[in-house]
Amino acid sequence: MDKKTIAIAAILGATGIMLGAFGAHGLKKLIEPEQIATFDTGVKYQIYHALFLLFVGATSMLTEKAKKTILTLTTIGVFFFSGSIYFLSCNSLFSFDFKTIGFITPVGGLLLICAWVVLFLQIMKRKQ
Repeated sequence: MDKKTIAIAAILGATGIMLGAFGAHGLKKLIEPEQIATFDTGVKYQIYHALFLLFVGATSMLTEKAKKTILTLTTIGVFFFSGSIYFLSCNSLFSFDFKTIGFITPVGGLLLICAWVVLFLQIMKRKQ
C-alpha cells in the first residue's frame, strides 16, 4: 500500500507541476487572468494533496486500512475537485459546457476533507 500511495503522490505531483506550467504559460493567451487564477487553485490543491499522500505513504502512524481509505478519498477528491476546476476554468475553450458538471467540485472538496478527518481520527485514537 505504501508503494502505491507514494506512486500516486508522485503522479499527482508531476502532473500538478505540468499543469501549473501549462496554466502559467500555455493558457496565458487563451483565457482571462481570472480564469488562470481559478486554474491555479486546482493546481495548488493537487500539489497539496500529492504532499499529503507522500506523508500518508511514509508514516507508520496509520493502519493499512486507514491508508487505503485516505488514498481512495484523496485520489477521487483530487480528480473531482481539481479536475473539475481545470475544465471549468477553461470552459470557453470547449464546445461542451462544463458548468453542467460543476456540482462535482464541492463533492471532491468534501472527499478531500474526509481524507483529512480520517487522518485526524486515526492519530487521535492511536495509543502513545
